Amino acid sequence: MDPGKFSYKNMEQADLQTALECRNGNLKKFGELYEKYVDKIYSFVYYKTFHKEIAEDIVSQTFIQALEKIRTFNEKKGSFKSWLYRIARNLVIDYYRSKKTDIDIDQIWDLHAESDTARSADTNIEIKKLYEYLKILNRREREIIIMRLWDGLSYGEISRILGKSIAGCKMMFARVVAKIRADIAAIITIIFIQLLN
Repeated sequence: MDPGKFSYKNMEQADLQTALECRNGNLKKFGELYEKYVDKIYSFVYYKTFHKEIAEDIVSQTFIQALEKIRTFNEKKGSFKSWLYRIARNLVIDYYRSKKTDIDIDQIWDLHAESDTARSADTNIEIKKLYEYLKILNRREREIIIMRLWDGLSYGEISRILGKSIAGCKMMFARVVAKIRADIAAIITIIFIQLLN
């Protein structure tokens, strides 16, 4: 058996066990889920707002809402992780709708060229290139690239977050990669640099 799959399955099982304990009234266990996911959810939200305080506020709302709704968590509809990401995603969308600004909601899925991931001059140049590549994609295409490559979500998790089939998500991801195939080396370089940091 592939140790990576075994490890991933064990992590999902541990999340499920903890979430079920919370659902059954042991809310003290929720702290474990918070500690495990707060940084990941912050990163997910930050790349959609580019604003530290707004991201922190939405992350707080995400965990408050998750805690308040933990009794409605249904493991048959997906993992705790995908449930939590779906809450965060919906709160980001709600935030932009409530602001009623002139900001194009499609643009919230872009990666910010000046973000914290630009740790060196070379990385900054590559991220600026990727930022330009992502501009040619529509919101859903950008979102699937960010969730798959930046957030490391599986196709199953992405399908549950977006409410699309796994096959549809795989097909969309493949189409997006095909669009930027000529420049894929730059994307792989960025991902490799991020994995090293």
